[in-house]
Amino acid sequence: MLDKTETDGLLALEGIRKEFPGVLALDNVQLRIRQGSVHALMGENGAGKSTLMKIIAGVYQPDAGEIRLRGEPVTLKSPLDALEQGIAMIHQELQLMNWMTIAENIWIRREPRNRLGLIDHGKMAEMTRELFARLNLSLDPNTQVSELTVAQKQMVEIARAVSYESRILIMDEPTSALTEREVEHLFAIIRDLKARDIGIIYITHKMNELFEIADEFTVFRDGKYIGTHASNDVTRDDIIRMMVGREISNMFPKIDCPIGDVILEVRNLTIPGVFHDISFSLRRGEILGLAGLVGSKRSNVAEALFGVHPAQSGEILIDNNPVTINSPNEAMAYGMAFLTEDRKETGCFLTLDCLENIQSALITRSHVKVGFVDQKTVTKLAEEMAVKLRVKTPNLHEIVENLSGGNQQKLLIARWLLTKPRILILDEPTRGIDVGAKSEIHRLITGLAAEGVAVLMISSELPEVLGMSDRIMVMHEGRVSGFLDRADADQIKIMNLAAR
Repeated sequence: MLDKTETDGLLALEGIRKEFPGVLALDNVQLRIRQGSVHALMGENGAGKSTLMKIIAGVYQPDAGEIRLRGEPVTLKSPLDALEQGIAMIHQELQLMNWMTIAENIWIRREPRNRLGLIDHGKMAEMTRELFARLNLSLDPNTQVSELTVAQKQMVEIARAVSYESRILIMDEPTSALTEREVEHLFAIIRDLKARDIGIIYITHKMNELFEIADEFTVFRDGKYIGTHASNDVTRDDIIRMMVGREISNMFPKIDCPIGDVILEVRNLTIPGVFHDISFSLRRGEILGLAGLVGSKRSNVAEALFGVHPAQSGEILIDNNPVTINSPNEAMAYGMAFLTEDRKETGCFLTLDCLENIQSALITRSHVKVGFVDQKTVTKLAEEMAVKLRVKTPNLHEIVENLSGGNQQKLLIARWLLTKPRILILDEPTRGIDVGAKSEIHRLITGLAAEGVAVLMISSELPEVLGMSDRIMVMHEGRVSGFLDRADADQIKIMNLAAR
């Protein structure tokens, strides 16, 4: 008979149950992680992935079930307890302290001391360089974290986790903000960690990553365990069926609809040192995809159009009339809506409830009577949109911070759709959203275009840009490098323009 270590592998969870007020987040789920393997955890938003990871990382304690580490039952009382037992989690929302150096972030609470008991900064920098050498990273340990790119911060997070000599690493959407080259570097690090018998739990919505890096995967649906399979035993469609419980026949349901007159024209828009001479037009019913690598300043252009950071020169015309947009309020007055790239920092009001988040852009004069908000109408509209987008929440009075990232994204989309915009700017509209919800969001976008809404869609996912766009504008280092029509575009042409 095999002993527990052999049957469990590195980590085993059985019969895990976790309930929050009004929500059964996990119902009798299981998971087994082998050493030296990458185990992908898949599921729609709200499937229970994040809750289980927080249980493994010691953030939550299960209401029922057992956790075994190397065959022995363990209780993980806190994140520090989990770290001490060799479990580290790299969160999708980075946990670094921007005002500290790289070395200080990595060795916080473990700083080397000199004879006087003071922090030995030289020794700490040396330890960091040794750690980076193992991971093939070329960063200066004394650099302040605020000066790093998102990709570099991600690598520092990984280095910090490895510095604990962790045997289990949890990676939550680690490539969501990385370029293809940076993803390749991350995968090289992961393969090296595998070779050192570290077990990696990898959460992603990107199917291509699953087949490239994962050895096996487990699927959850609605807080329940669905199954575990080796990656080479199934197809992409098999995984989708397990995740959503149904077929998704058309991931990019693009409707060929009439494209009308130009509604938005941009001429030589410039913010010195950021982007220069941006010119393009956008027509009613058109979806204009905006592609480019990290650093191309795509999001900066969107922010300028919406008045978040107004351009210093150039022209914006709406319906052939020059307009000045110095604030989001002015942009909204012209019928514009803007879904920002970062839902945590610039999108959600995390401490407010779902209803307050959805209605925050909807409370206009049309919904105010005698100086008071027509709350009944606003609430009804918000509830209908939340149902339409399949937002998973006990009710609309749930605090947004308690929702999964994907459901937070759906709330933001609901907020802007309720304003009935004429010009809709979407910056990474499906980032962190599961495959089923992506198809629904794509259907909504193409449906809005069919109704005459002009859509500017920024996306780092080239299949999304190619599948949804009528035309594609490509940027490189703050300048427009070219345009491609839908019929002529492919990934190679886009990348040639993005990297020229």
